Amino acid sequence: MRSAISPLIAAVEAQLLALPCSLALEWPGGRAGAASSPLRLKLRQRELLGRLAQGRIGDLADAYVRGDLEIEGTLSDLMLVAGALAGDPVARGVQARWLQCLMGWRARWRRSQARDAEQVRAHYDLGDEFFALWLDPLRVYSCAYFDPPTLSLAQAQEAKLELICRKLQLAPDMRLLDVGCGWGGLLMWAVRHHGVRAVGLTLSRHQHAHVSRLIDDARLGHRAEVRLLDYRDLRAAGQFDRIASVGMFEHVGRARLAGYANRMRGLLRPGGLLLNHGIAAGGLDHAQLGAGMGDFIERHIFPGGELVHVSVAIRALAQGGLELLDAENLRPHYARTLWQWSARLEEKMAAARRVTTEATVRAYRLYLAGSAMCFERGWLALYQLLAARPGGQGAPGLRLPAGADYPDYPFTRRHMLCEARPSDH
Repeated sequence: MRSAISPLIAAVEAQLLALPCSLALEWPGGRAGAASSPLRLKLRQRELLGRLAQGRIGDLADAYVRGDLEIEGTLSDLMLVAGALAGDPVARGVQARWLQCLMGWRARWRRSQARDAEQVRAHYDLGDEFFALWLDPLRVYSCAYFDPPTLSLAQAQEAKLELICRKLQLAPDMRLLDVGCGWGGLLMWAVRHHGVRAVGLTLSRHQHAHVSRLIDDARLGHRAEVRLLDYRDLRAAGQFDRIASVGMFEHVGRARLAGYANRMRGLLRPGGLLLNHGIAAGGLDHAQLGAGMGDFIERHIFPGGELVHVSVAIRALAQGGLELLDAENLRPHYARTLWQWSARLEEKMAAARRVTTEATVRAYRLYLAGSAMCFERGWLALYQLLAARPGGQGAPGLRLPAGADYPDYPFTRRHMLCEARPSDH
């Protein structure tokens, strides 16, 4: 046995020398690396050496969730090592054209409204207590906006909510649809600070119950409501002035994107605006991150999630009959958001283990830190895309020539330059 694995051990030892930080390895019957290294991986199965040598980061993460691998050291050091071992997971995730077609057909076959609801609940109904440990007080589970950089996580999330409201040009009594409203942060912010009449949609029973309580406690039932409903089942053609879709786009799937955009268009009145806030793939053609990272997220975090490059998203909006007005990449903001979530979870580890399983805690430790690394390196991006339904009359005060078609948009960015309003919660 020793002679059979010696070449593998030699390859692993060569890898250790090339890493950006020191790493010590232990496995049954052997060890490698500097014994004094602050970062240590203990492999309970010798077979995991092969996964490490191949840069199969997702397989090593699976082993950690199962308890077959233990980590000693900081997650920041671990991500330096993981990034080096993964190489270029964007390039490694590129599939042959025939396989892309096969996977696209499989994705269309697997998707249904019932399955989508099941997958959403598998993630978001994990337990409110767990998410509350590391999210901000409003439980905003999407990229924050650190402008200025000194903002706390809570302040940066409020700044993000206000940025979305400014981009949408919200005004009192406008009708706002919040697709995938989460725990109600944006819904309540828009009602309280901008005086809109809002409808939130979610497929999560836990989130629906939470937002319903928020509305009742604030006595805002005359201005806000939340429905446990798929956006495809909403019968409200042309009834909304504005639509916000935050963190929901990733669940639609490449094959359904044009249909999603067409549905958003149908729900908007002519000239109305859509703000689509979602994660985008860093590469043009890869179906998911390679090195097993995409498989890990599919298995343990977001079943059914599917990312596309921003160019694909923009094309889908156009296919759905929407005009793109503005695009902004918040990639560095999401890296910082994820690191803050990661640090908060690390601080609450004992409490996290009391409210959920050990496997879940382990999966989220790697997911949050690993995602932060992916955004730092440009393997993932976060785009806010502002689009409009044609047929509008233009922003207030704008003189239109005969036959002109302008949305409710001033075609400047002055209205987006803002700081968060003081919190009233």
